[in-house]
Amino acid sequence: MSIKILLADDHRIIREGLRNLINKRPDMEVVAEAENGLKAVQLTKELLPDVVIMDVTMTDLNGIEATRQITAEFPDVKVLALSMHSHKQFVVRILSAGASGYMLKDCAFEELVKAIHALVANKSYLSPYIAGIVITDYVCNLSDNESSTYSVITPREREVLQFMAEGKTTKQIASCLHVSAKTVESHRRGIMDKLNIHSIAELTKYAIREGITSLKT
Repeated sequence: MSIKILLADDHRIIREGLRNLINKRPDMEVVAEAENGLKAVQLTKELLPDVVIMDVTMTDLNGIEATRQITAEFPDVKVLALSMHSHKQFVVRILSAGASGYMLKDCAFEELVKAIHALVANKSYLSPYIAGIVITDYVCNLSDNESSTYSVITPREREVLQFMAEGKTTKQIASCLHVSAKTVESHRRGIMDKLNIHSIAELTKYAIREGITSLKT
C-alpha cells in the first residue's frame, strides 16, 4: 500500500516539483496539496494522509500552528517540516508543536524519502544540521523562562494575530475562522492587552519577530 502524502507549501513550484518526484516512486503517492496552513488542516481532516510535508512559514495559518492542530486531533498523522529556515525559533517551535522531523529544503530527494520512511515507521528524522541545533539549543534550553507569544496568548489568539499581521479585516478573519466578528474583536483586545501592544504596525512587527507570519519587514 502506498504511503499517502499531503504537501503543504505556499510556493507552487515547490509543490509541483515534490509531487512529480514523489509520484514516480511506487511506494508513495501525493494525495493533495495545500498552499496554506488552514487548507492543510482541512485536507488532513478529509483525507487522513500518512505524512504531511509541512512548510514552516505560510500565510493564513503558519506551519507551526497547522502542525499543532493536526497532531492534536490526528496523532497518527506524521508531520515532516521541510523549510528553508534553520533558525532555532522555527525548529524548536514546530518540533514542540508535534512535528516528527525537520529537514532543510536544500536536502537531496533521497534523504527526503529516507525521512518519510522513518516517520511512517514511528521514528523521528532530523537532517544533520538541524540535529545539531536541537542538541545545542532545543534540548538544553527547552525549559527557558523567556516570555514569548507561545506562552502568553492562546492558540486561537495566535491564529487571529497572524491574520491581523497579514492585513485581513475583522470580517475576513471571522469568515476564515467561522466565528463572529464580535468574537474576533474580543480576541484582538485580548492579544493587545496580554502583549501590551496597541497598534497593528507593532503587532505585525511582533508577529514577524516571533515567527507567527512569513511577512517581511
